[in-house]
Amino acid sequence: MNFRLLALVGALSQLAALTTIVAADDIDTSGDDPTPTVNEPDPDDTGTKFKHFTAYSSSQTCDADQHAQPFNNQIRGVNLGGWMVLEPWLTPSLFYQFLGKGVGEVGMDHYSFCDVLGPEEGNRQLRRHWETWVTKDLIEELADSGAVNSLRIPVGDFMFQPYGPYIGCMDGAIEQLDLVLDWAHSFGLSVLLDVHTQKDSQNGFDNSGMSANFAWTSGLSTYPRDLTTFQHWPIRAANWMGEFDPHAINYTTINHDNIAHSLKVIEVIVDMYAGHPAVQGVEPVNEPWELTPLKLLKKFYWDAYLIVKKKAPYWKFIMHDSFRFTVDTWGGFMKGCPDRALDTHIYQAWMDPADRLTFYNNACAQKKQIALMEREFGPIIVGEWSLATDNCVMWLNGFNDNLPGFPRSPCKYTACSDPYMGDEQPGAPVDIGKGIQGPYGTGMSGPSFGLCPVDRDWMTERYNRGEGGMSWVSAPPEAPRGRDGTDEVMKLLALKKISAFSGIGHGYYFWNFRTELYSPQWSYLLALEREWIPKGNLNDDRIVNSCHKEDSGSFVCNANRQAPEDSVRSGMEYAVGESGKDTDYISTLKDDDLYDEADIVFGEFWDSHRGQGATCDFGGAATLAEQNKTHDEDYYTDDYYNVTEIQEFPVWKIVVFAILGALAGGGVGFTIAMKMNPRFNRAVRQSVMLRPVTSSKVFRQSFGGNIDPGYQSYS
Repeated sequence: MNFRLLALVGALSQLAALTTIVAADDIDTSGDDPTPTVNEPDPDDTGTKFKHFTAYSSSQTCDADQHAQPFNNQIRGVNLGGWMVLEPWLTPSLFYQFLGKGVGEVGMDHYSFCDVLGPEEGNRQLRRHWETWVTKDLIEELADSGAVNSLRIPVGDFMFQPYGPYIGCMDGAIEQLDLVLDWAHSFGLSVLLDVHTQKDSQNGFDNSGMSANFAWTSGLSTYPRDLTTFQHWPIRAANWMGEFDPHAINYTTINHDNIAHSLKVIEVIVDMYAGHPAVQGVEPVNEPWELTPLKLLKKFYWDAYLIVKKKAPYWKFIMHDSFRFTVDTWGGFMKGCPDRALDTHIYQAWMDPADRLTFYNNACAQKKQIALMEREFGPIIVGEWSLATDNCVMWLNGFNDNLPGFPRSPCKYTACSDPYMGDEQPGAPVDIGKGIQGPYGTGMSGPSFGLCPVDRDWMTERYNRGEGGMSWVSAPPEAPRGRDGTDEVMKLLALKKISAFSGIGHGYYFWNFRTELYSPQWSYLLALEREWIPKGNLNDDRIVNSCHKEDSGSFVCNANRQAPEDSVRSGMEYAVGESGKDTDYISTLKDDDLYDEADIVFGEFWDSHRGQGATCDFGGAATLAEQNKTHDEDYYTDDYYNVTEIQEFPVWKIVVFAILGALAGGGVGFTIAMKMNPRFNRAVRQSVMLRPVTSSKVFRQSFGGNIDPGYQSYS
């Protein structure tokens, strides 16, 4: 899960053990500067021969790529997050047992969970968690949706090379992973193994296995109450690759042992799963933070790539962008190397509060950057995204903690969910008789009297009341009855994101497949249930054209003029052959005639097949280009600007109608009583106060025929 944030303030505590130290003068410390890629190998670099290509380590590039298995199909997948790598916000029932506990008694990430509970109790609870969080029925439900073809499974480095408190605590994890891989294969789903954690943390987030850095501050919280407190965000650090100097904002040492450990993990994964039919590739590290030295990170990626390609020649190799999704950073890196892709994580949950149109435009605007990176680097995958537009869901930024200034708006509270693994889970369900319990971080988030914070509602706009799309400013976190516009906003936002991520790039993985708290913005299964995300084939006009109002142009698939002619011919033969046409003429084309014909072939194939998952790739022979197009209004199906106004009566009209209704009702009731009830008629006629009315000729003619015998008038 992504926390695209720079929250690095204050001092960094010294590493307890750094086994391999290198002097600062010997390493690159430009962690936040782009590192240009050398495109040509050294003259004496003869390269390393692989099955389908030759790799040159001096330039970190490849050539002679035969494109044995081009990246021609899009990924449309979901993450199985919170399963093998714990994240308290996804499975809070596992962590309720630590509420109200003191120093040294609290688990707030996977590392401390195993450390506090110990290997025996930790493993007992984890085994129950593994068996209930991901089940065969859930995998089948995802496959049956018709819109999912792949799973991204976050795994821990500690599963394959155990260390510290993970030893014993993770027993049985690999067997459970093997079972889910078999289920995925049986339902026709591919799997990307994502190494979500690294030794000493690659980003400081709890999703790295360890919230780094961390310090208890209870000694400073004795008055007015004796509280258990801690801090994390002000001293956050990432110690995977070495020791970071928070004052100089760079790394002063390199931990080569940690890097070697990570490469060994990749080697073990490849050895174990190279032959598994469901596994399509590996992501060697998830979300290395934005201050990671690029030269070191690229060297790690290169070394891991060579390990993978040596034993798993058909695997995809996915690299996270380190929160630097720019051409300057990644353009030309590993140029010519097959089966590699760049992973970027795109979230709106950490954006400032805004109106719905801002979120719509932001979603569609991702197209241009994705298209640019596809052209300058190669295949792009959005490895994590969600529908959340706020930061409200409980513990999103850590157990009983929060980022400074978050959440940006008041949050909605709902009843905390029952434990997904059963009532035998210690500490669950949450105690409804207690307010927010410690330990307390530098921010606030947690259950209170059985209620948990979740995502805010969106309000239905009332344009005739002069709101003009600004009701979100003063809107309550829970929409009043009749004003909940969440379904409308989420449906449109989902269409636009799917259009941006799958229509241009090589696909996506939604984060997450489920959540324990009721949060459809983060749960793919709940979003399907609410019909925010469509089921079945995504080749739908609502998706393809959903960004038409935001787009300044559209994209076409053209031949890559930098690609060798043989690669272009190969790509054309694939496209023409898939269409059932004769491919013989392609071999006669060359030079401009070849590329011009390829423009037509690639463009027609991509236009007609991208809804089914085709990419503008063709083994590197094609690339996306932007062009302007004009369509009639009838061409489009998504016109969210035409909002239906909600007609409302002003208060004075309601009062007038109420009075008139009461008078009319009273008159009708009086008339019926006078006609049908002689006793009531007699009482009215005998009333001294009403005598001026009852003695009138009109009254006598109207009600004089229903009088008790013996009645005498006083007139």
